[in-house]
Amino acid sequence: MVAPLLTAALPQVLHGAGPAGLSAAARITGAAADVAGAASAANQVDTLWLLVATVLALLMAPGVALFYGGLVRATGVINMMLMSFGVMALVGVLWVLYGYGMVFGPAWIPHLVGNPFADLGLGGIVNGTGAAPMRSLAFAAFQATFAIDVVALISGAIADRARFGSWMIFAGLWATLVYFPVAHWIFNSTDGWAARAGVNDFAGGIAVHMSAGAAALALALVLGKRQGFGKEIDTPHNVPLTLLGAGLLWIGWFGFNAGSAGAVNDTTVLASVNTLVAPGAAMLGWLAVEKMRRGKPTSIGAASGLVVGLVAAAPSCNVLTPGWTLVLGALAGVVCALIVDMRFVLGFDDSLNVVGIHLVGGLVGTLFVGIAGRGMGFAYTGSWHQMSVQASVAVVVMVYSFGVAYLIAAGIQRLIGFRAAAHEERAGVDATLHGEAGYAISAP
Repeated sequence: MVAPLLTAALPQVLHGAGPAGLSAAARITGAAADVAGAASAANQVDTLWLLVATVLALLMAPGVALFYGGLVRATGVINMMLMSFGVMALVGVLWVLYGYGMVFGPAWIPHLVGNPFADLGLGGIVNGTGAAPMRSLAFAAFQATFAIDVVALISGAIADRARFGSWMIFAGLWATLVYFPVAHWIFNSTDGWAARAGVNDFAGGIAVHMSAGAAALALALVLGKRQGFGKEIDTPHNVPLTLLGAGLLWIGWFGFNAGSAGAVNDTTVLASVNTLVAPGAAMLGWLAVEKMRRGKPTSIGAASGLVVGLVAAAPSCNVLTPGWTLVLGALAGVVCALIVDMRFVLGFDDSLNVVGIHLVGGLVGTLFVGIAGRGMGFAYTGSWHQMSVQASVAVVVMVYSFGVAYLIAAGIQRLIGFRAAAHEERAGVDATLHGEAGYAISAP
């Protein structure tokens, strides 16, 4: 917005054009005021977009709750959804207290983590003056939704068998020890080691989805299998609830991806278009696999494919053309549809396919940047350098998240218990752990 005004104003100043009677100095002053006004207007637009993107991205947490809630047993829907809503409260508070400082504050341990005391309570931002601090505050709010959403995703691995209090302890510790440092590595462009290495993880394919998927695998191993574990246990109790959640996720993801541009610019538009097309291609890919393997496409398959496309687009939507995004979406949908049932072969109970959708989908999108990312992928440069960077960071984050999550979950299980007792699980965790029922149907 500033450049066009400056371009138009300079010729008038330099060649003496302008209203009669105005001196060169006056014309320079006027041009400078126009430029400053344009800069202020641009800043206000960008701040407004960050606030809108924040609302959209926050909508993803209730979207996760509904998506997961419909997939579990009717006797565990409240427990499942409450894990997402609990995270919205807890992680939002932690982010304001010290999370923002750990991610975007000055280095505390160089290249690894920021100073948690640098912006305690975001006071350092609020106490600034002018428009820029308010834009920084909007950016802080937007990034808070990433921290909330990533933790909410993990809960799908432990459906129908987790104690809520233990989950909340895990959520706070994992956010502090894993997500905040990992986000610093990737999103802090001035100090994070991964950002300095040149990784392209625009909206968190690695930082959000792969870290969540690795942690979900750790939790599934620590808590063990549900009673009656098998393919028949995957029957969802409320398909419309899951479809509603998937729809909200798709809407919210426009804020998640396009908002990561931090401003209204060309990248915002490209990310928005790719967020539109990737889920559609992935859904079609997933449904094609279902039709070939089982003879029938399903609504749950459609919803799962939609989410896979959104996940795959997260790290790549800023550097792929829409055509390449269609290829990525279809590829991710097929790969994830083929791999989700591996949990039954390998014997771990990732209840709602967090590993198969978020870890694998995030990995496909992350590596695809090394193939088709504009200006960096092999298709444009003839070099596999970007692929090596993408893969290296992905492996480090997966190993770190899995290891720390396993230690935290095992410690909680040993000290206070993480998994619900057998009788509580049989009777339903909604009634036994919360004293509520998801569906109270009384006789007329």
